[in-house]
Amino acid sequence: MSKLPKSALSLKQFMLRQEVLKLYRDIFRTIRQVPDKHSQMELKAWARYDFETNRQQSDEVAIKMLIQHGRRSLTELKTSLQLSAVNGEKK
Repeated sequence: MSKLPKSALSLKQFMLRQEVLKLYRDIFRTIRQVPDKHSQMELKAWARYDFETNRQQSDEVAIKMLIQHGRRSLTELKTSLQLSAVNGEKK
C-alpha cells in the first residue's frame, strides 16, 4: 500500500506544475524590466488574472496549450522591451 496521500501529483502533473511556475517567475522577472510603473502594474494584473483564471485547469493538453500561449506572450514582451531599449539608445 502506498504511503502517498491521494492528492499527490503524478510525475507528469509535477513536471507541468514546475513548468507553469517557471513561466510565472519568468513573466514577473521580465515585467520588472518595463520602465513605466503604471504599465508594470497593468501587466502584473493581467498575468495574475490569467494564471488565477486557469488555476484549476487539470486537462494536460489544455495546460500545455496555456503554457505555449504564455511563452509566446513572454517572447513578445521581451521583444518589445528590446526594441524600446534600442529605440531609446538612438534618441
